[in-house]
Amino acid sequence: MINDVIDSEEYGPFGAPLFDGPEARALRRVGVIDVGSNSVRLVVFDGAARSPAYFFNEKILCGLGAGLAESGKLNPEGRVRALSALKRFAILARGMEVNSLTAVATAAVREASDGPAFEAEVTAATGLNLWVIDGTEEARLSGQGVLLGWPEAEGLMCDIGGSSMELAELAGGEVGATVSGKLGPLKLQGIKSKSARKTEIDEGVAEMARAMGRDRYDKLYLVGGSWRAIARIDMERRNYPLHVLHEYTMTPRDLRATLDFIQSNDMEDLGRRTSTSQARMALVPIASEVLARVVRRFHPKEIAVSSYGIREGLLYEQMPDVLRARDPLIESCRASEAASARLPGFGRVLYKFISPLFSRERDRRRRLIRACCLLHDVSWRAHPDYRAEICFDNATRANLGGLTHSERVYMGLALLHRYRNKREGTPFEKLAPLLGEGDTRQAEVVGKAMRFGAMFSAQDHALMGRLKLYPKRGELELSLPKGDGEALWGEVAEARFKSLASSLGAEAKLKVVRA
Repeated sequence: MINDVIDSEEYGPFGAPLFDGPEARALRRVGVIDVGSNSVRLVVFDGAARSPAYFFNEKILCGLGAGLAESGKLNPEGRVRALSALKRFAILARGMEVNSLTAVATAAVREASDGPAFEAEVTAATGLNLWVIDGTEEARLSGQGVLLGWPEAEGLMCDIGGSSMELAELAGGEVGATVSGKLGPLKLQGIKSKSARKTEIDEGVAEMARAMGRDRYDKLYLVGGSWRAIARIDMERRNYPLHVLHEYTMTPRDLRATLDFIQSNDMEDLGRRTSTSQARMALVPIASEVLARVVRRFHPKEIAVSSYGIREGLLYEQMPDVLRARDPLIESCRASEAASARLPGFGRVLYKFISPLFSRERDRRRRLIRACCLLHDVSWRAHPDYRAEICFDNATRANLGGLTHSERVYMGLALLHRYRNKREGTPFEKLAPLLGEGDTRQAEVVGKAMRFGAMFSAQDHALMGRLKLYPKRGELELSLPKGDGEALWGEVAEARFKSLASSLGAEAKLKVVRA
């Protein structure tokens, strides 16, 4: 472990790490069971609480709410399947020694006449107490889930389940107005006439808009399995290269084209092409009708997909404010460094060393560079021939919050260049269209700066010296302390320094100074 002698101010705007503090340890191994109208799921969170890993995640499409609109009762077959899943989940949770386990039920159980009997049956069979929440609470928790992975979220959250749809206003890191409506696709399936269903959707969305008090939001955040299925189809239609749903964005025009594409294509074929279950695909056409009306009513300029929802919202509910305020990306990267790096703590030292090259960058970009430094060495166990590609894949596809897709590619490319000078013939080529030319060049600089700085990863960080860029003179200067610092200089270090200078369009200059 690097000797932690750096003043607390050197943590900068990110603060001292909290991933291993008492606030975070209290949220290790937290379990959530979500009994929805369409699916029953167990998620167990672990790792850095502010950006948790999914220690366990299993879903059963039970269809509890199928036929509810006609019968007023839970679907008999779905009820048997749900109870079977809950028995399994209760046993698994005990075996995983979760610190806390919350079981929440939403629209189907709260609306069904036999919902209370099902609650009692679940408790008797499993020992679980189902927390049946109302629609506004469901909306609030789903909104909090978006904030868990998207702290700066501003706009309207729209969560579609099997039997209901919830809206929540997000602003200033808080959940504002909320409303719930009966616009889930399982509920709407009972209306066989397309014109009658259109009227039902139009009136339902209009009523929800009136309850929200406004009908225009610049950004729409989509939560729920049916929305994610539509997003996968949008990726397929556009031949989008990065198949990560979280923070995937669509324009209204793109979405309209995809909704038309859905109506004119075979659901079974689309399901195969997007690896989506047929049970989910059966709900997509009606969900598409709902989404079209939502977009038309609220006029968003951008539509984004959130993989986080009510389950993550329940975790967020348990977080103290000091933990909620942290950057999920930085906290997650710190946890990864502590668990996997050769020298945990050196990422902070490395960031200090290379940061003079990026002093004019905005905070949003500087946090990416800092995250790269924290992750620069976590894949050291991989075979050297594949280390660069593994670093790239980890960054672009990891479960990280607070990252746009272009930022994922930026981090992936920087980490690729940490281990490799050239990017030709690498996985980056497929994702290159997601990153602009200027950002591509800068990511290379970040990677080569980390590659060079890692040459000095000794216990005494004072031996690293200082970097200074003189853009007008076209010079990159390294000042090394005389003695041991100078002795760390070698042929490989010199070659990497010159490569870094070349990526900056500068000449490399070495300066030896008294310690």
